[in-house]
Parts: sequence; C-alpha cells; structure tokens
Amino acid sequence: MLDIAAELSRWVEQGRDFAVATVVAVGGSAPRQPGAALAVDSEGTAIGSVSGGCVEGAVYELCQEALEDGVTRLERFGYSDDDAFAVGLTCGGVIDILVAPVRAADADVRGVITAALTAAAAGEAAAVARIVSGPDDLMGRALVVHPDGTHEGGFGAHPELDRTVAAEAAAHLDAGRTATLEIGEQGSRCGAPLTLLVESSVPPPRMIVFGAIDFASALVRMGRFLGYHVTVCDARPVFATAARFPDADEIVVEWPHRYLERTEVDGRTVLCVLTHDAKFDVPLLRLALRLPVAYVGAMGSRRTHLERNDRLREVGVTELELARLRSPIGLDLGARTPEEVAVSIASEIVAARRGGTGVSLTGAHTPIHHEPDTPRRIGSVA
Repeated sequence: MLDIAAELSRWVEQGRDFAVATVVAVGGSAPRQPGAALAVDSEGTAIGSVSGGCVEGAVYELCQEALEDGVTRLERFGYSDDDAFAVGLTCGGVIDILVAPVRAADADVRGVITAALTAAAAGEAAAVARIVSGPDDLMGRALVVHPDGTHEGGFGAHPELDRTVAAEAAAHLDAGRTATLEIGEQGSRCGAPLTLLVESSVPPPRMIVFGAIDFASALVRMGRFLGYHVTVCDARPVFATAARFPDADEIVVEWPHRYLERTEVDGRTVLCVLTHDAKFDVPLLRLALRLPVAYVGAMGSRRTHLERNDRLREVGVTELELARLRSPIGLDLGARTPEEVAVSIASEIVAARRGGTGVSLTGAHTPIHHEPDTPRRIGSVA
C-alpha cells in the first residue's frame, strides 16, 4: 500500500473513499512482492498493481465489493487447470491479497492509514501493521509506527498486543523491511494466533556517483529509474554542473573522499566510482571499503584495476576489504555506449541487492523470483 502512497494521499485530501488490495504473501513465480498494492476509489478509478496483469480484474471487483460492504477480506489466487486463463496466475505462482476498505465512515481506521500514507508520501519513514487473518472484529484495524518509536492506532483487543506489534513494526522499520509475522491475540504467545502484514516505508536509498563524466550522466538516469536518491560528486566545478546532470537529485563539488567522510550512508547505499584518477580513487576507495554500504564499484580496465589494488594495499587496505570491491564495475553485457554501461552497472547493483547470479535465465535452474520471508511466530520456542 505504501508503494502508492503519493496517489492515495491525494485521494484522502480529496475526501474519496477507496479500497486497497495489498499483496501479503507470495509463493512460486509470483510477479509482485509483499506490499505491492492496487487501489480503487468509489468512482471506479484504479491505480497500482498486484500481479502485473494476471489477476487485476478479479482484484478490482473485490475492491468494489469491499467499498460497498465495508468488509476486509483475504483472498488467494493461484494457478490451476480451471483458472489458468480466468483469474489464475499463469506464471505458476500463488499470491495472498488483503483487500481493505478505507472509508470516511470508518474514521478511526482511516485516520491511522492516512498517517502512514502522509509520512510515506513525504518521504518520511513509517511502518504500518494490519491484521491479515484473525478474529473478524480485528480485521481492517491498523497501527502505525514512527522512527521515534511513537505509534498511532491499535487493535483494541489487548494492551500487550499493541505494545508487541509496535515493537515488531519498529524493528521492521529499522531494517526497511516489509513482511508478515504471527503473534498471539494477547501479545507474545498468548491467545489465538494472528497474522499481520507490516509494511515499511523508508526514504529512497542513496546512489553516490563519483566522477562527473559522460558515463555518469547515463548512470544517474538509471539510478533515478531504480528509485535511488542520486548524488553526483566531483572536485572539478566545470564538470559537476546541473546542466550536465539534470536528473541528479544533488550535485556536490568537493574532493570525493572528503564528501564521503561527512555525508550519511547506510546499508542500502551504493557507491559508484567513475573518476578514473588515482589521486581521487585511492583515498576514496580506502574509505568506501570500510563503510557499511551495500555496494562499492569502480570503473576501469583490468590493468587499471590491478594497479589500483596495488595502490590500495600500499595505503593499508586489507585483502578482505578489497574483496568487497566490484571492479571492473558492472556485469559482462558487452556494453559500449554510456547507456549500455549504465545498464551493466545497474544490473550488478540489482543482482547484489536481490541475491541474483547475473547469469542468463535461459537454460538456468535458478529461481526467477527469490522467495520472500515466511511468516514468523513471535515468542515461538525452537
């Protein structure tokens, strides 16, 4: 649901009633992951997607039904001989979808959902937890957690339930994670089991491109396309300009390693070093390879790579640290143009992020979609 927060926030501001269908769990080769959503308003307008087209029509009808009767429901769609060409997933997967109305008549629930949508639309961190399966009187209720640990809403069943869910949602938010979990109706292991979906919305991950060269311009566009907040950094003001990089979110004129020392990075940040100059590369990579970031790649020929590694060893970079460096940067696509090289680099970043191999799917026995996390039972005993 939070993946379409900007559009839904506008609907809230306009006073529209709507229903949201959210992917809760997937199995097999399903096209969308938990958190993906489709919403339908009272006028029949639809936004978003839950299946890439396979079951959109059926889910659209379920949203209209939820708007009419105000009932939250959980539906499963999967492949079978009978429904393959009707509402089934012809790709062979299974998806569970939560369909929930968000109506003005349900002021408490609408207020909680609105808080989550407003934060996500503004690029602020927030997590929303909703009951997926459990007693009918809890279905549709929600709880929103903010980065400072405060929360809004709740389930009204047991105080310990709200406290436990808030703590779990905060942990999901810290990790930027969307997943399901199981918990007792009274919190911890007490009471009948409930299944909840926790959706996290965090600010976009950062991509920092060092080196204001022609290849960087194409990579900036690709980074924006993939949802990164893209910064271009170069010590040369004549090259690091808004005119040359109109798609960048930020342009910094500073020595790369000095900028990296002062800027904030995290476990989702990707660093792409395209400077091609040892006086920039060596101090920058010595620092970058010691930071807890997701990806560090450096452009250059194989000869440049070997010479650069020798220089990095001379300044104290260890073999373990060097093993983190993706160099020469990108996957082997035979890329030549800046745009093709950008695709090559982006492909390696996606593979590193999602655990892909980078090999052709044709003839391979690797999964097309990696399995999401399975529901976790809170307080379970091994």
